[in-house]
Amino acid sequence: MADRCIEVSLVKRAVTCTAQLLDDRAPVTCNAVWDALPLAGEVYHAKYARNEIYALFPPFATSEPPLENPTVTPIPGDLCYFAFSGAELGTKAYGYDREVRPGTTLVDLALFYERNNLLLNGDVGWVPGIVWGRVVEGLDAMADACNDLWRSGAEGETLSFRRA
Repeated sequence: MADRCIEVSLVKRAVTCTAQLLDDRAPVTCNAVWDALPLAGEVYHAKYARNEIYALFPPFATSEPPLENPTVTPIPGDLCYFAFSGAELGTKAYGYDREVRPGTTLVDLALFYERNNLLLNGDVGWVPGIVWGRVVEGLDAMADACNDLWRSGAEGETLSFRRA
């Protein structure tokens, strides 16, 4: 199989990076994401994981991928997939308690843009993510935009994933 690549963008900031799918390490997750593209949603900056931006989506796979190529210490350029129940996210601690309800499932597609990340949540403990892609071009510009998002705010910004 030829390498598959996607573009990850912060739309309002007009910043895009290119990521390669890790088909050899996370084939089920890569196929699920690839088949669902394009995806775009309101961007959030992480509270507990540190240098992470992400968007939340309704489940799009026919069944949730297994925990393939897991990590709790993502590195710069990692794209991670998480599935959360509404009960895990529907608290005031995360800021989406009005939109997220118990009994639902949400998919979190995340981009880690700097080092020293640890997926340890004070409410639930370790939160392993599936590493399904890695940024191969444009990470420095994306990291600058992510830092601006952290400092200036995410209001009105969209995180987009599409086939390259």
